[in-house]
Amino acid sequence: MSETRADIRPLENDCEGAKSVSLDEPASSASDAALIALERQFNAISAELLSLEQLRGNRTKCRESALEGPGSLLKKPSSRSNTCDEAITSQIEMVLTRLDPIERAIMQTQACTIAGLGVKARHAAYVMSQWWEHPIDQIDWDARAVRLLIEAVCHVARTPLPVRNWDDGE
Repeated sequence: MSETRADIRPLENDCEGAKSVSLDEPASSASDAALIALERQFNAISAELLSLEQLRGNRTKCRESALEGPGSLLKKPSSRSNTCDEAITSQIEMVLTRLDPIERAIMQTQACTIAGLGVKARHAAYVMSQWWEHPIDQIDWDARAVRLLIEAVCHVARTPLPVRNWDDGE
């Protein structure tokens, strides 16, 4: 059995100018302004992605949207090679391409406040959303540990999880 070792040396503080924020203050700080701006972009693009995925799931609405005017998904409705599913898949791929650099920036930007940490926790929950597909007692130990950590950070940051929490009875 191989031994896993963690490097627990303290990191340099890239947030030296960050002021302490009490939990009673609003969850935003100038020191995490970049992370908060990235989250706004992420949320907007994620909403586009969700709309496209819902459209793909609704075939009737998909066909109607595909055949509407100049902004339609299909440029040539009569083309056999260009089905509604293919058009939406292409749109989803374009949205994912726009989302990728924002996700990478969120992951690479250090959080300096609880608000910034909340942004990073919400992103982690989005990326690992499969850990919220089942009640917590039905997921493996490692997933449970990370899920509980993400939920705790979101609770302390007073920011909602972007996924359903089965334990809330929703």
